[in-house]
Amino acid sequence: MGGGGGDLRYEISQNAYIKLVLHARKHKTAAVNGVLVGRVSPQKNDVVEITDSVPLFHAHLGLLPNLEISLILIEEHYSAQGLGIVGYFHANERFDDLELNGVAKNIGDHICRYFPQSAVLLLDNKKLEALPKGKGLSPVMQLYTRDASKNWKLVGSDGGSQLVTKEPAANVVLLDYISSEKWHDVVDFDDHLDEISKDWLNPELFK
Repeated sequence: MGGGGGDLRYEISQNAYIKLVLHARKHKTAAVNGVLVGRVSPQKNDVVEITDSVPLFHAHLGLLPNLEISLILIEEHYSAQGLGIVGYFHANERFDDLELNGVAKNIGDHICRYFPQSAVLLLDNKKLEALPKGKGLSPVMQLYTRDASKNWKLVGSDGGSQLVTKEPAANVVLLDYISSEKWHDVVDFDDHLDEISKDWLNPELFK
């Protein structure tokens, strides 16, 4: 398989999508990151199914030992379900910053070594802020894939049709969770490393 996303489509499940946005919302004044978990669709080999996500860090995003530990634990947990890490999520510290920075590219490159069709999703705060005012169905994230020269490139003007939420009403549910301040309940790897009893799988989040 070649590197780069080409014309692949990425379909993200509602829970995976909402978990990432809530994580960014919980740490509004910090950069945050996470990984995308899934597989290439058994029915359509041009579709990557993102079935879950794991919030990683809200401090020291590029700290290698912690990152490596987290990726190993995530791979171990999901491989039993036939799933693996298929991409990376990043939210910048500044509200209006839509640059894909070095940390995001480096982690994306690392994941590409194991899953060449890997995607990087970057939170678009302006789209998120506009959600209550409109009927936006598209994800509040920009889609980046690697081109033939192994550079990360924004797909389309907004990643539009190549990144979709599996459930069309995901943004409606997301707004409901934001209004009820559900983000307080999100646990990431930073929280888990500080207090081992906190579960990075967030099993209670959507109950």
